[in-house]
Amino acid sequence: MAPMKITNLFAIMTVMLIAMSAVSEAQAPAPAPTSDATSVFVPTFIASLFALIFAFLF
Repeated sequence: MAPMKITNLFAIMTVMLIAMSAVSEAQAPAPAPTSDATSVFVPTFIASLFALIFAFLF
């Protein structure tokens, strides 16, 4: 029972993290042409890392 609750909590937290990242990304102003666009790569990297960890664990 406990592992199922942890799995559900992990899945919910991952979805919330991705959703909050998408919302904050949508409300942000357009970047300057000289921007290196790290604001897009960091949340993508974190989401990918969580997906890989989730795949290896379950």
